[in-house]
Amino acid sequence: MADVLDDIDRYIDTHLDESIEDLKRLARIPSISSRGEAMEPAANLVVQLLRGAGFSAEIMSTTGFPVVYADSGNESHRPERTLICYNHYDVQPPEPLDLWDSPPFEPTVRNGRLYARGVSDDKGQVISRIAAMRAVRAVTGGLPARVKFLVEGEEEISSPSLDPFIESHRDLLAADACVWEFGGVDNEGRPQVVLGLRGICYVEFHVRTMARDAHSGEAHNLPNAAWRLIWALASLKGPDERVRIPGFYDGIVPPSEEELRLLEQMPQDEEYVKTTYGISGFVAGHTGKSYREAVYQPTCNVAGFGAGWQGQGSKTVIPAEATAKMDFRLVPGQDPQDIYAKLRKHLDEQGFSDVEMRLLGGERAGTTPATEPFVQMAARTAEAVYGKPAVLKPLMGGSGPMHAFRAYLGTPIVTLGPGDPASRAHAPNESMSLARFAQGTKHMARLLMAFGE
Repeated sequence: MADVLDDIDRYIDTHLDESIEDLKRLARIPSISSRGEAMEPAANLVVQLLRGAGFSAEIMSTTGFPVVYADSGNESHRPERTLICYNHYDVQPPEPLDLWDSPPFEPTVRNGRLYARGVSDDKGQVISRIAAMRAVRAVTGGLPARVKFLVEGEEEISSPSLDPFIESHRDLLAADACVWEFGGVDNEGRPQVVLGLRGICYVEFHVRTMARDAHSGEAHNLPNAAWRLIWALASLKGPDERVRIPGFYDGIVPPSEEELRLLEQMPQDEEYVKTTYGISGFVAGHTGKSYREAVYQPTCNVAGFGAGWQGQGSKTVIPAEATAKMDFRLVPGQDPQDIYAKLRKHLDEQGFSDVEMRLLGGERAGTTPATEPFVQMAARTAEAVYGKPAVLKPLMGGSGPMHAFRAYLGTPIVTLGPGDPASRAHAPNESMSLARFAQGTKHMARLLMAFGE
């Protein structure tokens, strides 16, 4: 087996340039789901790339943007063993554009990194896995187990169509284990295997107080929409970071002893994070144990706010309308629909029934126990590639449709891939290390080989 793995590694290295060219093709497509831009071309290219790697692939409709489904079929050595890879072809908007050092949809290589929107989240992950499949096929003559792909187009908008799609296609998507859409290393090059994602409730607010903007000299009589919305948002959370919505914390499932043990074993990165973001301390004074365990606390975050004049210089106006976007990161036991209903009730009771709300996306938290054999397999194969023990992370702060896979397919889920702390996903100058791409691809190939044994 060692010789075969060495041959697979060499194939990946030898064909790295070809894989990066595939990634550049995909990254040039501005598939921004929040705007509905270029979704069809991106899905079509993913189908083409998967077919080129030996898969049968097709576009399947959902209530929103389509998914790409691919299947290697029964040609594998052990077709009774099935692995499913979950990825997405949509990306975040690239703004602010003036902070990019090169155009976001013109992939550019600088200092061993490829820069473009989506190269880390998630198109580089898609191409890395396809490259791994090609390498295993080329060296061994086939895949050691059946492999499926589910590549969706709505992950960046909280996957509103995916839950019902998975529920109604359980038989088609049935698998024994799942490799999640992201993965990579920490700031010291240790591979991370993430086992859980928080849920999310993403809400847009809108307030209109007048038919049009007015001269601010009339602010003694005319109502200001910005202040109205600020007061409404201020009612949701106090300076102590405690969310004030009645019932917000009801039903929360606390971390298990095993999850707390994993948190305790995680390497300390507080100083690195402080340096990265230029801060002197964390929210609520978190440090040590409280810093690690804070991921099991739900959050109430203002993601955007807009009102009035925001251009250069002054303009004395009273804003007639104001908007805000907010995300609540939810922990196990919380339901986004329930949180949304409680939010509406709270605002009404506080006298803010005029504040309009719209739910833009919602997902429940999903987790995989660290005791699953597939988790241990992912950690073991990671150490063989990276030369460092893998870090098992029971829950991370971000969100994704992990709960749907756990609820409807019952698969254990692990993460792996070419990401690293310098990737700047969702931010200007998103990038991916070419060296990490090769390592993530080798890890995927080794995990597939171990899975098929």
